[in-house]
Amino acid sequence: MSKPILVLNCGSSSIKYQMIDAENEELLAKGLVQRIATGTVGTIDHEVLADEQGEFHVDQELPDHETALGTVFQLFRDHGPDLTATFAVAHRTVHGGDRFAAPTRIDNQVVKTLRELSPLAPLHNPPAIAGIQAARKLLPDVPHIAIFDTAFFVNLPAEAYTYAMDIGTAGRTKIRKYGFHGTSHQYVSQQVSKLVGRGDLKQIVCHLGNGASISAIDSGRPIETSMGLTPLPGLVMGTRTGDIDAGIVGYLHRELGWTISEIDNELNKRSGMLGLTGHTDMRDVESAIEAGDPRARLGMDIYVHRLVFYIGGYAALLGHLDTITFTAGVGENSPEVRSEVCARLKVFGVELDEEANKVRSKQPRTISTPDSKVQVLVVPTNEELAMARQSVELLSDN
Repeated sequence: MSKPILVLNCGSSSIKYQMIDAENEELLAKGLVQRIATGTVGTIDHEVLADEQGEFHVDQELPDHETALGTVFQLFRDHGPDLTATFAVAHRTVHGGDRFAAPTRIDNQVVKTLRELSPLAPLHNPPAIAGIQAARKLLPDVPHIAIFDTAFFVNLPAEAYTYAMDIGTAGRTKIRKYGFHGTSHQYVSQQVSKLVGRGDLKQIVCHLGNGASISAIDSGRPIETSMGLTPLPGLVMGTRTGDIDAGIVGYLHRELGWTISEIDNELNKRSGMLGLTGHTDMRDVESAIEAGDPRARLGMDIYVHRLVFYIGGYAALLGHLDTITFTAGVGENSPEVRSEVCARLKVFGVELDEEANKVRSKQPRTISTPDSKVQVLVVPTNEELAMARQSVELLSDN
C-alpha cells in the first residue's frame, strides 16, 4: 500500500519540498518556493516525477508561508500527485534543544516548546514553526511529524557536550553542544553499516557541503560532533569560520567597534571559504587553484588541515577506526578534496584507490584499496528519505 510522505524544509523566505512514497521509496514530486515575504514577486517550481510527469512554474505574491504552501498544495491538486492520499507530513526542524531526542508527532504543546527553543536557533526555528502552522491548517487531518537536526546528538557523552564554563550560567542559558546535520549523519552511518555488514563499526562521517560537520560514531551511537550550540564551530565552511578563538569576538568589538550583530554576520556569512578565497563553491576554488591562485591554494590547505585535525582526534576517541565516509555536496562530488584529505591519513593506514576516487556516481561506493586498514567510502546523503522513513517508523510504533 502506498504511503506518500510530504517532506517540508521551511526557511525564512523559501520552502523546499518532496513527496516520497515511503513504501517503495520512490520520489513522486519535488519543488522549490522562493521569495516568501520579501516584498517581491515569489516563485514556485513544482516537478511531478510519477505518472503524468511535468514541470510547472508560478509567479505570484507570497506574503507568508500559509499563502506559499496554499499555492503549492493547489499545484498538487491541479497536476498531482494526489494530496488526499498523504500519509504524513514531515517537517525539518533545526533545533530541538535537549527536549527532543527523536521524531515527534506535532501538537499544540510541541509547537509551544519549539517557540520556547527559538532563542537557540533564531534564524531557523521561527520559519519552521511558520511552515508547521500553515501545513497543519491546510492539512488538518494528516499527522505532522517534527524531525530534528539535533536529535541524533542529544545523548552525546557529558564530556563531549559540556563546555568548560560556569555550570550555573550554562544551565540557565541552555548552553551546551547540540550538533547539527544529525539526520544526515544518522542516515549515512546506517547505510555504511548495511554496506559493510556490521553494526559494531567505529565510524567517522564527514558531511561536507556549504555547511560542514563531522561525527564520530561507535556502534551506531554518536560520541562526538563538530558543530555546537550553533552551526558555527568546527570545520571550515562555505561562509562560516568553523573553530576560532572565542576572544576574537571581544577583540573585534574593542578594535573596530562592531556590534554583536555585525560580528555574528562576519563570522557566519562573510568568512569560511568565502573570506579566504572569495568563493563559496568548492568547484570555483578548485578552478582557481588550477589557475595558480595562491589565495585559493591557502584556503584549500586550511580546509583540509582542519578536517584532518578532526579525523585524527576522533580516531583517538574511538580507539580504533573502521571507516571514513564522505557525504554531501563537496564530500560526494570533489575527488580532489577526498584525495588531499586521505593523503594526510597514511598514519592510520589509509590507502586511497585514486582511480576509484575519480569515478563520479550517485551510488554508495568504496574508494580505498583492498589493503587499506581503514575503509574509505562515498555515500550520498538523502535527508528527505531519512525523514520519510523516520515518520513511518514513528506512526507504525503508535
